[in-house]
Amino acid sequence: MKSVLALLEKIGRVAEDAALVGLLGSMVVMAVTQIVLRQFFDDTIAWADEFIKIIVLWLAMVGSIAAARDNRHIRIDVLSHVLPDKLVVLSRIVVDLFAAAVCAMIAWQAWRYLQIEIEWQETVLDDVPAWIVHAVVPAAFLLISYRFLVDMARDLYKVFHNGVPEDAK
Repeated sequence: MKSVLALLEKIGRVAEDAALVGLLGSMVVMAVTQIVLRQFFDDTIAWADEFIKIIVLWLAMVGSIAAARDNRHIRIDVLSHVLPDKLVVLSRIVVDLFAAAVCAMIAWQAWRYLQIEIEWQETVLDDVPAWIVHAVVPAAFLLISYRFLVDMARDLYKVFHNGVPEDAK
C-alpha cells in the first residue's frame, strides 16, 4: 500500500511541476510574442492579453497546490519558538485542520460561483465558456484542503505511533 501511495504522490508531483513549467513557458512565449508584434509590426493577437490573464490565474492556483504540497505556503509560526515539541505538533494539527476547513469552504463557494457562470453562459477568449477556465479555482482549493488533511493525518499518526515527528523540532 505504501508503494502505491508513493507512486501516486510522485505522479502528482510530476504533473504539478509539468503544469507549472508549461503554464509559465506559455505565458512568457505569449507575452514576448505580443511585445514583438506591437513593437515591430504594429499588430497584436486580439485574445492574447486575456489569455495571459487566464494563465496567471492558473499559475497562481497550481503554484498554491505545489506550495501546500511542499509545506511552503505562508505560515505564521510564532508558537514553535516558545512551546515544547509535542505542543508544537498539536498546534500544527489544529492549524492544518482549520486551514483544510477554510480551503474546503472556499472551494465550495467557488463551485457555487461556477454554477452561476454556467447558468449565465459567460464566455472568455471570444467563445470559450468561462466556467471551464475558472474551474481551476474550486479544484485547486479542494486539492489544497486535501493536502492539509493529509499533513494533519500524517502528524496525528506520528504522534500516536512514534511520539513527536522529527520535522516538528
